[in-house]
Amino acid sequence: MLNYLSNLTGRDRSERYDEHLAHFLTFIAGSANAGGYMAFKQYTSHMTGIASSSADAIALGNIQTATAGALAILAFIVGAAISAILVNWGRRKGLHSQFAFPLLLEALFIGSFGLIGEQLQQINGFVVPITVVLLCFIMGLQNAMITKLSGARIRTTHITGMVTDIGIELGKLVYVNRSPRIKPPVKADRGKILLLSGLILMFFIGGVTGAVGFNQLGYHSALFLAALLLVMAVMPIVKDVVTEGRLW
Repeated sequence: MLNYLSNLTGRDRSERYDEHLAHFLTFIAGSANAGGYMAFKQYTSHMTGIASSSADAIALGNIQTATAGALAILAFIVGAAISAILVNWGRRKGLHSQFAFPLLLEALFIGSFGLIGEQLQQINGFVVPITVVLLCFIMGLQNAMITKLSGARIRTTHITGMVTDIGIELGKLVYVNRSPRIKPPVKADRGKILLLSGLILMFFIGGVTGAVGFNQLGYHSALFLAALLLVMAVMPIVKDVVTEGRLW
């Protein structure tokens, strides 16, 4: 089990562990997204809807809503940027924990959301609750990490691209290659269909879990997600600090 956790988020990657980690993170993203909606009636994992809402708000002259959307997008960008900094720094140092650090940071922020989210919700700041900014930051942090880890093959915080790719592969699957002279023939990637279908299912299951958890436990339900992230992140960090005697 410890070896599995070490490989799951460690430096030395394989396609198997990339896919396993993607399933865990997609579940977490779906859960955080749904829980966030239950908390303050706004999804925070996909920027498309937020950007569209901001555009609508500008057209209607609602500058406050438009500004809130801009701040949410900025928080997502900052989260992604910090994730990239952490991963690139870890790569330069040759750390086993280069991908675990963003997950550890995500665990700390989600844990904070679970512990003091209700109090943070009361702080409006400029035009948007701090909790919205926090969750957008977390989603950007996670999405950038899995993007760098998988070489941009996998995203976890939104499923629009996954659904599109499944549609493309299904189109290839039913396409009839009539002429043998045309090479290469159109051929569907069945493995990709299965992978993306599994990720969409995990996002859905995470969403149900997050919604039910928030209804039952409120903000404290996020502590389960923080614990899951911490378990996934800890082994490569231990390997660097204890086994190899590194303190980064």
